[in-house]
Amino acid sequence: MRTDLEKFLTYLALERALSGNTIAAYRSDLENFISWLETKAIRSFETIRRIYLHDYLSDLKDAGLETATLARRLVAVKMFFRFMFQEKMISRDITAVMDSPKLWQLLPDFLSPAEVEALLGAFPRSGKDPLAFRNRTILETMYACGLRVSETAALKVGSIKFDDETIRVKGKGNKERLIPVGRTALRLLERYLTEVRPQLAKNPAEATLFLSINGKKLNREWIWNIVKAVAQRAGIDKNIHPHTLRHSFASHLLENGADLRVIQEMLGHADISTTQIYTHVNQKQLLDIHRRFHPRG
Repeated sequence: MRTDLEKFLTYLALERALSGNTIAAYRSDLENFISWLETKAIRSFETIRRIYLHDYLSDLKDAGLETATLARRLVAVKMFFRFMFQEKMISRDITAVMDSPKLWQLLPDFLSPAEVEALLGAFPRSGKDPLAFRNRTILETMYACGLRVSETAALKVGSIKFDDETIRVKGKGNKERLIPVGRTALRLLERYLTEVRPQLAKNPAEATLFLSINGKKLNREWIWNIVKAVAQRAGIDKNIHPHTLRHSFASHLLENGADLRVIQEMLGHADISTTQIYTHVNQKQLLDIHRRFHPRG
């Protein structure tokens, strides 16, 4: 893939006569994209599906990149794919219908409560498979608390406060916050810690909560793959991504009457305008709220 990138950069220099700074910017953006693909074990541009591009942009958004940066990265990828298609290096250009001004439509869908139930119900209930139980506990915790995938991977055994029914999370900028944990997630966490984690832990001094089969800390890519696999098993035909559970957490709280400021606190947003991205209250819900609470409703 990096050989293909060099061909594209040579084309920009020789045939498009772009400046050295512009070519350097394309190189940086596309090397970032290729590195992301490599973390997903993708080794050929021919095998990429459009959903991977959606997930790439979603990961960038989850990492805090601004809209303008996301749009620039998408433009670079589109130009690269157009070049490869014109040069017959790939059989089709999957970016042709991706429109930069509609960038936010590429973010993951949020799930309905029924879809969340289907997703979390896609695990065997026996609990005999320690990895399946761990995966179910991860997803239940992410949805119950609205956690970022990076926050989930960084959880420690001591992060769970069972007496207070809360979880201590270290978010962006190393800012800590306490989040209430639902009873279902607490029950799973308690059982995971007493029955499952001891089977995975190889080093008694390891403090990370969620461990791999080798006793190592799970990274973002592992959790990404877990979410993808479970969504497919549940038959959910949406662009599911770890961020989708956080998105759904906020949307469902809002739909059920939670104050936006409270949701902001639980999500760890410094600015209320960021929290408003998660609002998906439909017109009927707005009318119902107006009729219930406005004195002239």
